Amino acid sequence: MSGGAWIRVAKPGLLTTVQDAGRYGLQHLGVVPGGAMDPVALAIANALVGNRPEAAALEITLIGPELEFGCAALVALCGARFEARLDGAPLPLDRPVLVEQGARLAIGAARAGARACLAVAGGIAVPPVLGSRSTFLPAAFGGFEGRALRPGDLVPLAADAADIARKRYGALPEKRRTAGGGASVGWSVPALTLPEREPITVHAMEGRHHALFEAASRRAFFEATWKVLPDSNRMGFRLGGPALARAASGEIHSEPTCLGTVQVPANGQPIALMADHQTTGGYPRIAEIASADVARLAQLAPGQTLRFARCTLAEAVALRRAQRERMRRALRALAWSYGT
Repeated sequence: MSGGAWIRVAKPGLLTTVQDAGRYGLQHLGVVPGGAMDPVALAIANALVGNRPEAAALEITLIGPELEFGCAALVALCGARFEARLDGAPLPLDRPVLVEQGARLAIGAARAGARACLAVAGGIAVPPVLGSRSTFLPAAFGGFEGRALRPGDLVPLAADAADIARKRYGALPEKRRTAGGGASVGWSVPALTLPEREPITVHAMEGRHHALFEAASRRAFFEATWKVLPDSNRMGFRLGGPALARAASGEIHSEPTCLGTVQVPANGQPIALMADHQTTGGYPRIAEIASADVARLAQLAPGQTLRFARCTLAEAVALRRAQRERMRRALRALAWSYGT
């Protein structure tokens, strides 16, 4: 890759992938939208470096990577609170940071939350597949060779990433040097999806098969405190708690599923479907999570807890509308910072 427009992966972290806003309109062909687990963090990180909200970035999970920059770049790390150091000094979070060629960014363990997005001005320049640069791990396509990053990978940036970085940073107000080798600003954007305390509240509507469960199980779903189990992943969060029993046995036909569907397999332990979920499923669906709460759920690490709060479709729509308005205000303010 000419011009040094790349990021070299020295250490990949636990699970670091290229993600964008996802690929839509293909579920009838068995391809889910996928994309960032926390799309709010993705959009804010991109806006902080002057990108469009859906541009490709690096999604970092629980333990972050060590990265070396082959050219100057404008970056922003948003979402979970990670221990992050740029050339040995703390990296300011939730704000644009100008890093120089050869800079080394070491992202350690998450202190709060589970996932963050590292956006780079100009975007991650992997080839799009089916209209998206997101990595779809179950089918091994998209992103960087359809997989999580490995040591030695050279992740491509826009060919003019260095020029973009300096131009955009020059347009920002309140510029200041960081303690390390970078430069940043005196302001930041507040995190919108980090859990403040546990258990978090996740709003959910009764699912298509809610009435098929025993009355005690229907009550338990909304009254119990659920724990995210260690075998959770981008496809689904397995939840530990009381076993949910159906009132009668019988076959359930496979039906379409979506982000936030809560299925209950034979062992009675619910599974909340996440970004890389399957397109159809035959487990009974006890609930559907309000879309506004999915990003907050995605910020839970294994062992953390949640409770479900019953809501109606109208209430879920209102929650989504309020979330979109918060996002609109935040993105508009950042666009003004770049004079756009």
